[in-house]
Amino acid sequence: MTAQRKQAGPRPARRLAALVALAAPILALAAAIEIMFQHPGSLLALVLSTAVVTVAAWYALTRRGLLRVTAVIVAVLAATAVVLLGLSVLLMQLLLLLLVFAVAGRYALGPEAGALFWNAAPAHAAGPARNGVLLINPKSGNATAVRLNLAAEAAGRGIHVITLAPGDDLARLADRAAAGGADVLGMAGGDGSQAIVAATAVRHGIAYACVPSGTRNHFALDLGLDRGDVLRALDAFTDGVERTVDLGEVNGRVFVNNASLGVYAEVIRAGAYRGAKLRTWGRLLPDLIGPAAECSDLVFHGPDTRSYTGMSLVLVSNNPYRLSRLGRAGGRPRMDTGRLGILAARVRGAAGDHGAMSLRRFADVLEWSRDDFEVRSTAPVPVGLDGEALMLTPPLRFTSLPGALRVRLPRKGTIRMARRNAQVTHGDLTALVRIAAGRPGFATEAP
Repeated sequence: MTAQRKQAGPRPARRLAALVALAAPILALAAAIEIMFQHPGSLLALVLSTAVVTVAAWYALTRRGLLRVTAVIVAVLAATAVVLLGLSVLLMQLLLLLLVFAVAGRYALGPEAGALFWNAAPAHAAGPARNGVLLINPKSGNATAVRLNLAAEAAGRGIHVITLAPGDDLARLADRAAAGGADVLGMAGGDGSQAIVAATAVRHGIAYACVPSGTRNHFALDLGLDRGDVLRALDAFTDGVERTVDLGEVNGRVFVNNASLGVYAEVIRAGAYRGAKLRTWGRLLPDLIGPAAECSDLVFHGPDTRSYTGMSLVLVSNNPYRLSRLGRAGGRPRMDTGRLGILAARVRGAAGDHGAMSLRRFADVLEWSRDDFEVRSTAPVPVGLDGEALMLTPPLRFTSLPGALRVRLPRKGTIRMARRNAQVTHGDLTALVRIAAGRPGFATEAP
């Protein structure tokens, strides 16, 4: 049996924001309907122009040479036509109303929408680290650690600092620090480095601290850390709380965010990727998802237990991402579900698909979750593991490691119930209706 957590009703300001958010898409729909009846030609021109821009952009991404140049020109001309026909005003009105929905909904939903995990897994106080060790990658995040003088700041808090030098083996350094008596092991760097140090902390049964000095720091964000206040994250060693979170594992390798197979994994393998990301994507996409692209031989069982192959992308995450209806990732609301999030997509314009072009034929998408997952292949598989390029021998066996990591987080200041914009999903709309009616937006359950 589970009992509902008792929550206070929303404040009047949040109720008003929820009403505004709910009214915005209704007004957008009403505006579109009005245009449809009063100026049907304008609405049709807008729809057609949008379709032309979308298809032209797709050809620009997946073709080369003259066809790519032509597609870019067509996309620009179609976008220009929207402006010249005065349709940009209608489009801006619709976008403005959707922006009002997102922002007002962000305030109305409040912090619990971005951090349901923290309601589900209470923290417990942790004393200062007796022998805290922080490993620092000075090059990560465009030398963030160097710019913030992170090593000196950490040393001033009584934390032993190990700064990586070229050629150093991070896993070996972390293992040596743990074996040497560290009771809290931290990493200042990107997500790939975080995964290595987190795995070491798990093996030695000690706590781990994440210092977000990398480029994107997705793991830190989903933990609730303020990525803009790197120095404050050091307080995890001196004035922290502790929670347990899950980790993911594939063929013995731990990941904190996700493992990507297919298009992304192939792109990051390119030697020029780190120095020229956009150029590398532009050069490789036609080969990976264009009409001459070879079908992937990755084989796995989907949510309906059927066997699938030919997918252009397979993404396995440590806890499911929250996706909007548009397929946009919105972070992981919880980090303690004990399940993997799985997203698989097949680009329908790839080889072997010669159907008529339409706006709905670009991709087939599957999304589900489970505690383990297996992918088979006839050859070694490129994998992007927390952004790092690897080649793994199939079968790839993914599993969730529930509650494996004891993570130390600052008690004050940086643990924020991260707000996010509202999205047009059943969950958000239901929550907004509940808030507008004076009820808590999200009903979480306690064990």
